[in-house]
Amino acid sequence: MPTITDITKGLIIKFENSIYEVLDFLHVKPGKGHAFVRTKMRNLRDGTIITKSLKNGDYFEIIPAEEREVQFLYKSGKEYFFMDLETYEQFPISEEIIGENKFYLKEELNCKIRIAKNEILGVIIPNFVTLKIVSTEPGVRGNTVQGGSKPALLETGLKIKVPLFLKEGEEIVVDTRTGEYIERKQ
Repeated sequence: MPTITDITKGLIIKFENSIYEVLDFLHVKPGKGHAFVRTKMRNLRDGTIITKSLKNGDYFEIIPAEEREVQFLYKSGKEYFFMDLETYEQFPISEEIIGENKFYLKEELNCKIRIAKNEILGVIIPNFVTLKIVSTEPGVRGNTVQGGSKPALLETGLKIKVPLFLKEGEEIVVDTRTGEYIERKQ
């Protein structure tokens, strides 16, 4: 049976009838009382993030998870279709499982899926993706009131702030961890 000392970042656990990914943890040994682990976990079914303190005796199960290389093919309704790059099998994943990552999925993007007990738990996308600007206001020279940025709508539906010099049709690199503009694609 696992103990709180087994908890590490990225671990997949079953706790209180839900499956979580440990995002962060801190082992705490107070002056009085028993040691515990303060965790920040993401529910892999609904995407909610919780903070929980686990102490010795709390029951959780470590779920062995594997990752597979896949390629995003297309979207149809609320389903996103992927192809396993080893077997070439095609399969859909629902929008609920993909969550906010849907704003970074572009056809032919290589990414990974996380699977545990034959259930797809989520899609892991690259840290940086290249997306095209489909709509933005023209930049006005000398307009630095907004810190030199303007809103832009990207091809996947993502709305971000970009520098004033960018125009519609240009491709930019976006950090998928923060949703921020990184650079213009050359």
